[in-house]
Amino acid sequence: MALSNSQYDHLMRTYEQKQLDNEFQLRKRYEKAYALIPELEEMDHSISSLSVKKARLLLDGDQTALSSLKSEIEELSAQKPALLKSHGLPANYLEMHYQCPDCKDTGYIGTHKCHCFKKAIVDYLYTQSNLKDILDKENFSTCSLTYYSRNHIDPLTGRSSLESMETALNVCHNFVDTFSEEFHNILLYGDTGVGKTFLSHCIAKELMDSAYSVIYFTAAGLFDILAENTFGKRQNKDSDVFEHIYDCDLLIIDDLGTELPNSFTVSQLFICLNERILRQKSTIISTNLALDDIKTIYSERTFSRISSNYTILRITGDDIRIQKKLLNLGGTNDVTP
Repeated sequence: MALSNSQYDHLMRTYEQKQLDNEFQLRKRYEKAYALIPELEEMDHSISSLSVKKARLLLDGDQTALSSLKSEIEELSAQKPALLKSHGLPANYLEMHYQCPDCKDTGYIGTHKCHCFKKAIVDYLYTQSNLKDILDKENFSTCSLTYYSRNHIDPLTGRSSLESMETALNVCHNFVDTFSEEFHNILLYGDTGVGKTFLSHCIAKELMDSAYSVIYFTAAGLFDILAENTFGKRQNKDSDVFEHIYDCDLLIIDDLGTELPNSFTVSQLFICLNERILRQKSTIISTNLALDDIKTIYSERTFSRISSNYTILRITGDDIRIQKKLLNLGGTNDVTP
């Protein structure tokens, strides 16, 4: 679970706001209760006066008077729930109400993160990932090999599309299973519409559900962000987004090659991939480009970084999106890559 300082501060501010909201709502409930039950306010004033008197006696060392005063305060306090209920209000109406009673909206139980804080981390990372909605539909549980054939043979590898996808699935599962112990990167390349992006979504969901930070960009979107950082007015943007690109647990770069390649994109891709390798932060790249095209477009040094630090998976087959449309015309509605 890796949060940047700014991400952690953002979450803690939401907990501080919850506490302020709780206090505000309690004050509003007191105002309503006092207006409805005037004697309740008088009772609270009496309790306050007795508490001050009790404190003074405690400082004076008068233990005899202290015990009787304590009994009076407890007796008055015990009358309040019944008084509230007699006027149609819950007995705990004037107690602090928490969204999470376990941590009392602090995010921590002792020195350990509360379950609500862990969930808040996951929700926040989902929001930042650019994948919040799609992962409900595209994940390992919805993955099917239906559209991959043993008869579709890749002339480059001699393997069927089914074999290549089975291998890719095993690698992706292993990527998730060993993520906390081993540094991995994956390059998914091959035909259009065969499930490369789908596989990256599968991995993303598993990791974010375990509270790892994942950011997804199309290649064009990533280079737009990097261009804004280089040429734009950075103060108008989220100043941390660029650091997140280099430091998130997993960066997904989808459809590499669909952007307009130029000297800027070539240099920025190398810087991004190299920096993440140096920081031991995982990256997944998907592309329709052939390996030779990657080397030609993005330079030999970039390709060298990829070939020596990435597991390279080639996936082939017929365009699944077209197959699904054809099947849906026949009445089938299957969720698969």
